Amino acid sequence: MSKQYNKFIYWTPRIASIIYILFLMLFSLDVFEMKLNFWGTILGLFMHNIPALILLILLIISWKYEIVGAVAFVFAGLLYIGILLSRIITIQPVPWYQLFWSLQISVPAFLIGYLFLIGWLRKSKKV
Repeated sequence: MSKQYNKFIYWTPRIASIIYILFLMLFSLDVFEMKLNFWGTILGLFMHNIPALILLILLIISWKYEIVGAVAFVFAGLLYIGILLSRIITIQPVPWYQLFWSLQISVPAFLIGYLFLIGWLRKSKKV
């Protein structure tokens, strides 16, 4: 394949995962509506950003080992869907529109995982 295609396969999942992690971090901004003190706000921001920080660590590892990114992002999407489904089944009914929210969070994770998998497969065929 061309060099441009290889660059695209290399950079697309990395850039997309950075954007995805920043998107997830946006959800932590609701901590400021709680009117907490300084340390309460810091703790709330940390607690809300734990999934994004875990994905950030996995992205750093995935930068070199793309199979880690493939598995991690697909697992993150499945985990989110599983948590939502367990909440629907056990705790309380969820409004129908929250099912679409789950697609907004899980589908990009699946796509990023798939792109990392493509990059890993292309790299493993060269070796």
